[in-house]
Amino acid sequence: MSEKFITIKEFALNNNCPECYSKDGLRLTFKQKFIETKFYKSITKDIKNSIICKTCNTTIYPVQWTDDIDRVFEYHKKAFVPKKPSTFLKKLTWIIIISVVVIIVTVLFLLLYNKL
Repeated sequence: MSEKFITIKEFALNNNCPECYSKDGLRLTFKQKFIETKFYKSITKDIKNSIICKTCNTTIYPVQWTDDIDRVFEYHKKAFVPKKPSTFLKKLTWIIIISVVVIIVTVLFLLLYNKL
């Protein structure tokens, strides 16, 4: 089973980085969890966000956020629309389901036919 987070939306922030004080390096990223197995693919409702400075290559944790960064984060968080959670059944799953249904129908037909 493969679980990974896919980037859904990325925003460039115009705030100063708390580490290097660069004004054009901060990136706010929203990611959503994606699960893939042999039988299905699924987008979950688990969302992860992070702020990274591309200038100094550091992750900015919420403890380091200034009030301005916090306000901008809350604004983008409210505006962010995640993908709807969904599940896609793969071909193997459909083959198994159809096979089971055919076997059940065949057994029922044989049982009913033998009673007559």
